This record gives sequence, C-alpha cells and structure tokens, in this order.
Amino acid sequence: MIGIIGAMPVEIAGLLEQMEHKTARRMAGMDFYTGEISGVPCAVSCCWPGKVNAAACAQAMITVFGPALVINSGVAGGIGESVQQGDLVLAERLVEHDMDTTATGEPKGFVTGPELVYFPADARALAALREAAAPIYPGGVHVGTVATGDQFIGSNQKMEALRAEFGAIACEMEGAAVAHVCYLNGVPCAVLRTISDNGDDNAAFDFEAFAGEAAAKSTRLLAQLLPRLHAEFPG
Repeated sequence: MIGIIGAMPVEIAGLLEQMEHKTARRMAGMDFYTGEISGVPCAVSCCWPGKVNAAACAQAMITVFGPALVINSGVAGGIGESVQQGDLVLAERLVEHDMDTTATGEPKGFVTGPELVYFPADARALAALREAAAPIYPGGVHVGTVATGDQFIGSNQKMEALRAEFGAIACEMEGAAVAHVCYLNGVPCAVLRTISDNGDDNAAFDFEAFAGEAAAKSTRLLAQLLPRLHAEFPG
C-alpha cells in the first residue's frame, strides 16, 4: 500500500475522484480513504495545515495501514528566482525551520531525539518522481531542500532568510513533519510540491489564485507514477 497525505481538500480531491473500491475511516479528527488508484492499493488523507496535524496524520496512517511508502503531496511557495509558479519541487531533504534551540548551543532546525537538522527523502522515490515529472512540468523540476514551519510565508524578508539559513528552494507547512514521523518509523518518504506562489509579499493572493491548478498537476503525476512506485515499494 502507498500512503498519500495532502494538507487541504483540494490537494487530494483529484486522487479521491480516481479511487476505486473506496472506503472511509475517521481517526484523530481526520478522514482516511482506502481503495485503489491506477490499480494500486492506497490510503489517502487530508491532514489540514500545520506540523502537528501532519505528524498526527502520518503516524495514524503508518500505525493502522502500514504503507510501504508515504507521499506528502501539495503546494508550496517557491524560493529563488529560478523556482517559478507552476514548477515542481521534489524534496531531497527537509528541515523544520521554526525549530529553534540555538540558545542551548544547537544549530537552527536541530531536532533532539533523531539528532538531525535535515530529514532525508527516499532516494528511489525521488528518482522515480524526477523522471516522470518532466513531461508534466515542462517549466521546471527542482530538487533540493524544503523548509517546513507553522507559518504561511508571505514576505520577501522571510523567504530570503530561509534560503540563507537552510538553502531552501521551497517553503510549506507539513513536509518535514511527515518526513520526521516516517524517519522515526523507518518508513520511506517522498515530498513533492507544485509551486503556487513565491513566498513573497504577493504570496497570499497568488496562493488563492493558483492552488487548484497546482494540485491538479500533482494529482496527474501521482496517478501516472503509482504503479511504478508500487513495484519498487511492494511492502
């Protein structure tokens, strides 16, 4: 089984439309749908925005359904002139940018327990996503660091700080939390983000105007790629 988590209904709506033999189960205030997409057994859920919501969703999904791979799919703000609206960002690693214990001598983003600043994404899933994405995202496919925090980034100053501190090429509110939980459970994880805005002073307007189109691109990519991912992560 492949697990797929989105933060908003628009980010999973297209997948649920394609799901066959669908059943629903409610846990932790979230709905989990199981069935088949492109012939692949899947569990799909909307976690709602934020790191705690995303972590709770990922843990419930792993505990109950035991997915061989968890994918966090959705939209994000792009960072840097080369990352434009409509492009795809694939996470190579993820950081919780608002995790800050620097007063105790730790680096910014350091998470005690795993003892990490950056949580890795699965290399096999990343390679498969990168290969399949090119025809769907002719404007650009980018691989790099995704920064996650409990903030909607809507200022040029904050965007530039994330790039300077972490080398981030995209910012959002769930990916590193999902990667964190997957790391603790030993479950491979992939995070993909279609860029809906550029994290700057116009971010709120751009996000509202483009989120649906961005989510549709992610849905198309996943529906095409799920059979290959299922073969590579049989469980």
